[in-house]
Amino acid sequence: MEVKVLSAKFDIADANKLEIAKEHGAYGTLEKVFAMEPAEVTEVVKASGLRGRGGAGFPTGLKWTFLPKGLDKPVYLAVNSDESEPATFKDRYILVRDPHMLIEGIIICCYAINSHDAYIYIRGEYTSQVKVLQAAIDEAYAAGYLGEKVAGNDYRVDVTVHRGAGAYICGEETALLESIEGKKGQPRSKPPFPAVEGLYGCPTIINNVQSIASLPFILENGADAYKAYGTEKSPGTHLFGISGLVKKPGMYELPLGLPLLEVIDKVAGGVRDGRTLKGIIPGGSSTPVLTPEEAQDATLDYESLAAHKTMFGSGGIVVLDDTVDMVKLAENLVHFYHHESCGQCTPCREGLGWMQKILKDLIAGKGRAEDIDLLLELCDNIEMKTVCVLSAACTMSLRSYLNKFRSEFEVYAAKNASAQPVM
Repeated sequence: MEVKVLSAKFDIADANKLEIAKEHGAYGTLEKVFAMEPAEVTEVVKASGLRGRGGAGFPTGLKWTFLPKGLDKPVYLAVNSDESEPATFKDRYILVRDPHMLIEGIIICCYAINSHDAYIYIRGEYTSQVKVLQAAIDEAYAAGYLGEKVAGNDYRVDVTVHRGAGAYICGEETALLESIEGKKGQPRSKPPFPAVEGLYGCPTIINNVQSIASLPFILENGADAYKAYGTEKSPGTHLFGISGLVKKPGMYELPLGLPLLEVIDKVAGGVRDGRTLKGIIPGGSSTPVLTPEEAQDATLDYESLAAHKTMFGSGGIVVLDDTVDMVKLAENLVHFYHHESCGQCTPCREGLGWMQKILKDLIAGKGRAEDIDLLLELCDNIEMKTVCVLSAACTMSLRSYLNKFRSEFEVYAAKNASAQPVM
């Protein structure tokens, strides 16, 4: 099942260093790329079907075409490496094990969109990762792959690493831009969208690390070679971080479209001995949970998971067995999103706090049966009522726990009822 496209150099010692990376093909596409017109590069990426690997799954090449034409303004590239979604850890592998693949992808993208300045926005907690990344960038500058004449071509590309300060909200693309500009990391109202008015008021493309890192393979081997993996609508491979209560948690590169349960059993070794599968979070904490019954015919691609009323997300698969308390899991989820709210929008700032208090009371034996429906009502009143989707990321997931595991919430509510004195 496993394939080696993005992960081809992950197991090679010191592949993060330029000398070793070049021995295994790093920067080998640049001669071919610079012999093409920028629009041709974009067309190859469009033809590959590459979809954004940050979670939204929007076609990467198509996104590049949204840049306005004829503006007398610079174009910027922002690479989103804020990777703060719980259960997501794919990008860090690229940053540490093959950063030159990312840098090469940045050069390709910059050339295609006529950009000369790229920013890598990296999660503040990635302290060791940023050291490896910056060392690779320094090597690329010294070797002439970055700077005034990229690989000897009359084209400038400069790359700046911008460290975040630990705010989950800065993974949202416009909050990311605000942070780079030195402002408080709060999402902007859209429109205008970043492709029209982004960083410093200029057209900006924002792509995920994995999306950009996929470009060297596509340009080297062609769109058809990339489409040989995956499905028609969800082509290519993906780095899946499988965690939770399985025998072999880890990061695995797999073609899209594989059966979800088969991946858990054959790749991750199945649930722990003596335990039974209770639920699967398919794409990071913000994706609604699937029951084992729902997962029977689910496949790891955008279309299948959407049909199952969940999302592909970031590819962070969390496996839950029968020891997991779904009420406590839900409270932990809401606690995270309430803590990470930027506070800009009242439904998110106040509503998530209310939901957390209700769940805490339930767990403490102070809840009521009607609190379950109150939580569902709060989900309806909060979801999509804010500038960004942080609150929706919480409510969509919480609603799935409330609906699919309602009996567990009712047990907690009954504890309070049984404790009431008889009048």
